[in-house]
Amino acid sequence: MQHTDGASGRATVLGWALYDWANSAFTTTVMAGFFPLFFKQVWSSGTDPAVSTARLGMANSVAGLLVALAAPLLGAMADKGNARKRFLLGFAAVGIIMTACLAHTPHGAWRAAAALYVAASIGFAAANVMYDSLLPAVARGRSQDVVSALGYSLGYLGGGLLFAANVLMVRNPAMFGLPDMEAAVRVSFLLVAAWWAVFSLPLLLGVKEARAASVSMPAMARRGMHELAATFRRVRRLRHIWLFLLAYWLYIDGVDTIVRMAVDYGISLGFDSNDLILALLLTQFVGFPCALAFGHLGRRIGTRRAIFLGLAVYLVVCGWGAAIRTETEFFILAGLIGVVQGGVQALSRSFYARLIPADRPAEFFGFYNMVGKFAAVIGPALMGGVALAIRGAGFPSTTASRASIASVAILFVAGGALLTRVKEPGVPSAAGSAP
Repeated sequence: MQHTDGASGRATVLGWALYDWANSAFTTTVMAGFFPLFFKQVWSSGTDPAVSTARLGMANSVAGLLVALAAPLLGAMADKGNARKRFLLGFAAVGIIMTACLAHTPHGAWRAAAALYVAASIGFAAANVMYDSLLPAVARGRSQDVVSALGYSLGYLGGGLLFAANVLMVRNPAMFGLPDMEAAVRVSFLLVAAWWAVFSLPLLLGVKEARAASVSMPAMARRGMHELAATFRRVRRLRHIWLFLLAYWLYIDGVDTIVRMAVDYGISLGFDSNDLILALLLTQFVGFPCALAFGHLGRRIGTRRAIFLGLAVYLVVCGWGAAIRTETEFFILAGLIGVVQGGVQALSRSFYARLIPADRPAEFFGFYNMVGKFAAVIGPALMGGVALAIRGAGFPSTTASRASIASVAILFVAGGALLTRVKEPGVPSAAGSAP
């Protein structure tokens, strides 16, 4: 079904892309912004900073691991044309409701906050699997690139705009009739839930699906496991592909860990929480244009070299981050992350597209997406484990926190080392051919 021609097609495409505008509010305001802040200062109030870092790291790891383990089943569900919107609605509803519940979680209730966050993260990620699977329903062929890019761009814009409004509210609660910063953060959770729900409606009402035969849940699960095993066997026979996937898994885990744990780290060093949020906002708005610039850089110097450049910047971030003393340095590091974050993600996808067999792109990208969902499993657990080990050895909490951020460099070094063993296809016209 083609929806890219005419007014109705444009409306369908916009309705689909607006879901990215809707759910990106969760990644910016909740996941990267206010949840780490609130988790340390309110829900883990009075707790050793190293312990609260470990708790947050484990919560992120549990959420990522559960989604990754469920990805094959969710992929099988997404293949059923009459189930994708229904499951998207269900998973998004879980994320929306759990996010709203965070606003009412009392002081010191870190277990409840962590559980709600894990559930919201699972709803968010699972709904995204269904959202991605709807792309063929709204665009085909080369037009998918444009439509997909529209979704990403609206996500950056929508998530950034609501986050900016929430930051203003948190920094000036009296302007909005709120008593203090804590009340403003709680209201921001409610605003994210409302934003996510309202801007999901265009997709739910405007995107049509081709009807398909109904399949039972056990049959979906069996098909998902069967397809995963078949794809895994094929990947094992293509050395460059599985080496790249392993490299990607390691370094993208580092990228996601930095995003999720940066605010927590800054708080551990005693930096002002309002300034940390502004630094995160800087990263959000720097990221998108720099991702486009990295695409041009990849064409000039080669995709793999450009990825290496991005990983080198992340190594600088880890090393410098472990030694920073001022909030100004934190802002500089936030800007550096914004410069390379989107570029590493975008170039990794295009590099992989040139590696895989041209006749099975959907199959191999399904495997790529599953690997990506394992991201932020190792890193947060690594940070938390290192922080607890250093603290247990008798060192101060700040030393433990500095060691924890430095430990993430292991993921970039290991991922980069594996990437050196992956040969980049040298002829652009051969993109998509098997290595």
